[in-house]
Amino acid sequence: MPAPASPLDPAVAARLKRDSQGLVPAVAQQYDTGEVLMLGWMDDEALHRTLTTGRCTYWSRSRQEYWVKGDTSGHVQHVKSVALDCDGDTLLVKVDQVGAACHTGDRTCFDADRLPLS
Repeated sequence: MPAPASPLDPAVAARLKRDSQGLVPAVAQQYDTGEVLMLGWMDDEALHRTLTTGRCTYWSRSRQEYWVKGDTSGHVQHVKSVALDCDGDTLLVKVDQVGAACHTGDRTCFDADRLPLS
């Protein structure tokens, strides 16, 4: 479970609508092309780290730990802006992606499995 307390600005924290695990989905988008890269999860601490370090920090639901995108792969996300949607339940993080965004090595997590339209 993510850490309950963080130094996230209380005004920002009050606007977030979290799931039962205290998480908010964060969509990473290439800032200059609009390309949707990936979806990660952030709690208050991950969002605080993202806003203050300029690097995307996510909460890994499978490993139950924070991870900074690119620390092991070198595929860094440099944060350009962060926006909260109108409902307060999703973040849009515009980044400058270095290398692949997907753990499979693809540029985006949405390259490999396109569904057919009827």
